[in-house]
Amino acid sequence: MGGRYSERSVEIIMTVKIYHNPQCSKSRQTLQILQEEGVAAEVIEYLKQPPSREELTQILQALGMRPRDLMRQGEAEYQQAGLDNPDLSDEQLIQAMLDHPRLIERPIVVKDGQVIIGRPPQRVLDIL
Repeated sequence: MGGRYSERSVEIIMTVKIYHNPQCSKSRQTLQILQEEGVAAEVIEYLKQPPSREELTQILQALGMRPRDLMRQGEAEYQQAGLDNPDLSDEQLIQAMLDHPRLIERPIVVKDGQVIIGRPPQRVLDIL
């Protein structure tokens, strides 16, 4: 007879989130790669449901980035809000991303505490 678990199959659940903008081609391509790899990711349309301050801070820490490094500096909101001012604190920049989620670089994929930005989209394979 087999061991205690011989009649069961064990399934490893992978927790994956993608902060996604369906209007962004890189975000769509990254999501497609996840789907092709059989990953059922939690899709968070971050323009509709922005990350919390805590989530954004954890993402920055996992990436080893400062807030400005995660910002889309070419967006109109960046220029209009004067976010290029070097005197702004990290907290002020984080608040700007929370107020204007379009400023957050995309897509962001989170898997078991690991985080990548899907640029290029194939980078997502590095954490799967």
